[in-house]
Amino acid sequence: MTESRRPARGKRDQSRGGDKQGAKGGPNTRPRQAGRPDTSASGVDRPRVAARDVLRAVRERDAYANLVLPGLLRDRKMDGRDAALATELAYGACRAQGLLDAVIASGAGRPIDEIDGPLLDVLRLGTYQLLRTRVAPHAAVATSVDLVRSEFGGGKAGFVNAVLRRVAEKSEEQWVSELAPDAGSDPVGHLAFEYAHPVWIAQAFADALGPDAGEIERVLAADDARPSVHLVARPGEISAEELALVTGGEIGPYSPYAVHLDGGDPGQLDAVREGLAGVQDEGSQLVARALALAPLLGADGGRWLDLCAGPGGKAALLGALADIEGARLDAVEPAEHRADLVRKTTKGLPVDVHVADGREPGLAPGFDRVLVDAPCTGLGALRRRPEARWRRQPTDVAALVKLQRELLASAISLVRPGGVVLYSTCSPHLSETVGVVADAVRRHGVVALDTRELVPGVPELGDGPGVQLWPHRHGTDAMFMAALRKPE
Repeated sequence: MTESRRPARGKRDQSRGGDKQGAKGGPNTRPRQAGRPDTSASGVDRPRVAARDVLRAVRERDAYANLVLPGLLRDRKMDGRDAALATELAYGACRAQGLLDAVIASGAGRPIDEIDGPLLDVLRLGTYQLLRTRVAPHAAVATSVDLVRSEFGGGKAGFVNAVLRRVAEKSEEQWVSELAPDAGSDPVGHLAFEYAHPVWIAQAFADALGPDAGEIERVLAADDARPSVHLVARPGEISAEELALVTGGEIGPYSPYAVHLDGGDPGQLDAVREGLAGVQDEGSQLVARALALAPLLGADGGRWLDLCAGPGGKAALLGALADIEGARLDAVEPAEHRADLVRKTTKGLPVDVHVADGREPGLAPGFDRVLVDAPCTGLGALRRRPEARWRRQPTDVAALVKLQRELLASAISLVRPGGVVLYSTCSPHLSETVGVVADAVRRHGVVALDTRELVPGVPELGDGPGVQLWPHRHGTDAMFMAALRKPE
């Protein structure tokens, strides 16, 4: 299978927006960032204020960084280089939190939970700049101190200054060498620290890779990198070629509807505003398409079902495909506010939205195609949800697996004999993927189809019958999917 060589350090760091090749000789050898900081009237750097405010919202309110930041940038009328810097610092610091906290604790000489939250936000921001960007060390320290001084005065600013100066004495590689578990006795633990992942998540990835567990470093490196933006061209409205042309993006390699962008706020694109396109990872697009391609026994009667539809991305693509095929989609979502998102996303398509629990939706059986995109740990989309890896716990898995089994059982009861259920999760955790599918096959007598045939043109899919996508192999989220047919 794929070679598991250690990725080139320069290439890995470019994906983060940093270039550690200059940092090998010590922290003061990094090239200075071009341009001068954009400061507010108080003299505090605006992009860093925005990034700090995102970190504070994540810490205080359990907010989601990718939901907070775009609105904050619009409200403060930040764009261009300022918006790009704020985005890199906010998302990067959230993503690397575990590694940053270990370094901060060492530099401060005290546990993280003994540092005031607002100071910790700034320390994470400054430490991220020192270790993982090309920002000059004196600028990273000075702007961080300014943030604290403007809000709390000189005393606390002195503490932040002292800690960051200690952090700046070593490069990221040196801190990893000092603080990470020994690579010989605990290779997964060492890589988890180096690539800023909780150990249990890194181990779950290794378990899912199975005989290809030697690729674990490549998985973690890809998951630790800033992802590109994936758009989906709405079938019947615009082609991927046209969408790439009007957005300046590149056509995706696998989904016929995918376009990739380097970055930016996709909500500002005319094609997205006008409903011609949406924001959706290419792996999720492949899930919806796989259900539409699945072979049925008997004719397709045009009854399609999305049993876990919120917030509506897959429902919109399925609805567009159903429209082309002369079918109609029922979309189930238990939360009213998320159901409203599904309604907005699928407006104008043959989609009926039901506010109901997917385990007992109250719908008449007889559906030809059913999608169960089940609630899960989300371990496969950590690169797009930078703070999520530090929120999830191993204890979350059992309750989710119970829910996943119940939803899949409901789908099997609703599909007609000869129809197909496609089960998917945005997680590669074995308990949430092959474990749930094996339970369904054993309990309900469904037949597992070779799902690899439903994602034509996608390489490195393993032995089947399910499909596990990976960011390091396919450039997608780590989506899992398995097609199941109900016997006649």
